[in-house]
Amino acid sequence: MLHPASSWDWQPGERVVLDSTGCPAPHEWQEEPYVAPDGETFGAAVRLEDGLFTMCVNGVPWEASFDKLWHPRFGPDGRLIAIVQQDGEWTLAVNGEVWPETYAFMWTPLFSLDGAVIATAIQQDGRYGLCVDGTPWDTLYENANEFSLSRDGQASAAVVQTQSLAAADIAAFQRGVFSVAVNGQVWDKTFVNAWTPTFDAAGQRVAAQVRLSLYDYSIAVDGELWKQNYACVWEPRFNPASGAVVAPVRIAGSWGLAQDGQIIWEPVFAQCWQQDFSRDGKTIGAIVATGYGKFTVAVNAKPWSATFPVVTDLVLSADGKRAAALANEYNANWRVVVDGQAWNGLFDMAWKPVFSPDGLHVAAKVEKRNRQTVLLDGKPYKRDFEQVWEPSFSPDGAKVLIRARDGGKYLRIVAQATDF
Repeated sequence: MLHPASSWDWQPGERVVLDSTGCPAPHEWQEEPYVAPDGETFGAAVRLEDGLFTMCVNGVPWEASFDKLWHPRFGPDGRLIAIVQQDGEWTLAVNGEVWPETYAFMWTPLFSLDGAVIATAIQQDGRYGLCVDGTPWDTLYENANEFSLSRDGQASAAVVQTQSLAAADIAAFQRGVFSVAVNGQVWDKTFVNAWTPTFDAAGQRVAAQVRLSLYDYSIAVDGELWKQNYACVWEPRFNPASGAVVAPVRIAGSWGLAQDGQIIWEPVFAQCWQQDFSRDGKTIGAIVATGYGKFTVAVNAKPWSATFPVVTDLVLSADGKRAAALANEYNANWRVVVDGQAWNGLFDMAWKPVFSPDGLHVAAKVEKRNRQTVLLDGKPYKRDFEQVWEPSFSPDGAKVLIRARDGGKYLRIVAQATDF
């Protein structure tokens, strides 16, 4: 499969896409901007002088305008979406064209990996579910949450309530009235609670965290429970190569990893979650705590020696040979940590690191004193900006795309290692 950025313009240099990021059409206000993954398109919601809303894209408003508009986003394929209301009903606008069906409410847009399929959560007549490319599930439920879409967009899932509950009916709640619906069809088993339905790489199987009683938790895969129960579990994920299900589990007060119900990382951690896999599935990384307030990353059960008060946003290189994450001191003094070593510099904020396709380089967006820039292998770009978006690598890993707003202009920069 082609690298998703293979068709982008990778000619090195800086290009001014917009001389002014303000919408030239008469308007009362303009909201925060969004930028397409390839950096070619800049969009922002605006309230027009007639009180209606639309999107202004590269300085040109959509032809259609709406009573309300929220949650604009660019998909992986560069299409711009927004949730819009007209005459009291909600729907999705895609590049300015609306889905034909409307609903009482709509939220949580989801994209397939390539962006070709779009799904949203919907509510209609007090019933909840998912709508995929404009088509709602055949069955809607009186409660639905924890929405999920497969990588190819051909399957969708959510946690749903299968039976009505009277007010304060604790007994019925403890018997279990929640399950997982896949493409609108609910599993046979019900649970006290369920969370994070997760698809495998092929979109054929679904795993979820489930609560069996007030005190017992486990993992359900396609509706079938693991044989083991635990004091607590976190989100399950499928090994991309083997299809095995791996989840953090708590036993006797400590955390480890279980695979298909069997322990593969001994429960020796104060916390363990957000596991990630190499492409071949042979390497597993996870955020762990070796003690109270001592967070780090473990790769194949071996933790880094450096610990921090908080660790987030773990990512492995595709080959699994490297790992990167963010560390901070309770939302202050953010750092980028790669292979167990913190890069120089403390920041007011940092965003999830990105590996180059070959795993040789790491880039990250950071902010300090209200200015933002991109780091490459720990070195800052030669200038900073009012705002940058998360960086992307060229397919060969030699160039970094920087999308930036500064001095009233929107810039698209293809940087080389010598620019840092």
